[in-house]
Amino acid sequence: MTGPNDDLNGTERKVGFDLLETPGDEIEVVQSLAKWKRDALGRYGYPTGSGLYTDMNAIRRDEETDNLHSVYVDQWDWEKVIRRSDRSIETLVDTAKRIHAAVLEAETVLHSRYPALHPRLPAELTTVSSMELYQMYPDVSPDARERMFVKEHHAALILQIGHKLPDGKPHSGRAPDYDDWQLNGDLIYYHQELDCAFEVSSMGIRVDASSMFSQLSEAGALDRLELPFHQAVMRDELPLTMGGGIGQSRLCMLLLRKAHIGEVQCSVWTDEVRDLYLAHGVQLL
Repeated sequence: MTGPNDDLNGTERKVGFDLLETPGDEIEVVQSLAKWKRDALGRYGYPTGSGLYTDMNAIRRDEETDNLHSVYVDQWDWEKVIRRSDRSIETLVDTAKRIHAAVLEAETVLHSRYPALHPRLPAELTTVSSMELYQMYPDVSPDARERMFVKEHHAALILQIGHKLPDGKPHSGRAPDYDDWQLNGDLIYYHQELDCAFEVSSMGIRVDASSMFSQLSEAGALDRLELPFHQAVMRDELPLTMGGGIGQSRLCMLLLRKAHIGEVQCSVWTDEVRDLYLAHGVQLL
């Protein structure tokens, strides 16, 4: 164990196997590239202001599948080196607005080629923190809060996810060792066909030594400090970075008005789910 493969909420099992030529060494399929990308930027010597993007394909064996979730995850994953002065909400929001602008451009191009796909997305991206959402809608679940907010605003960046809210629960699960919980966010849209909040991208400014130690303490996971990746963060041996992932299938679902992720990607579905959607004229891949 070296640490770069995320365990997401801290409970998900990884897919692993061994190789004929190296018996006893376990090889893992990634669940997320968040920590790997930061390690790679350091190893490859990327200068400040530059970065990389990848076509990430992952397997999450413990994912609870539904219309939006599959055991197969496909993302455009990106990461760039930043200055300490860039570790701010302003930097995060500016980056999210750039991604939103790219999504708007994609919607415009699709409409020009397929006129039936009328543009729906707003020009402006609204920002709100998880605490502000809690204060607005304290008596409903986090998913319901997101839906109520984004149904009104159509596009939103939900900020600062990870720390516990006044009810003792976080807005949603976040691993304590890659995003700084004060400097992260989810880019969500209103999905009209499903009448739900629809996450397309998760992003964040990565932990420094101080925020990682604090978050590992809160999560009861200080044992991870023994791993090489975490030791490198604590010794300031890795560059300060920010990054995120943009869901490929999620984006296709949103822009093509699809009701199930299985309409735009191949994955594994139960016979019951396949039969249910086939009865409604929807063929899952």
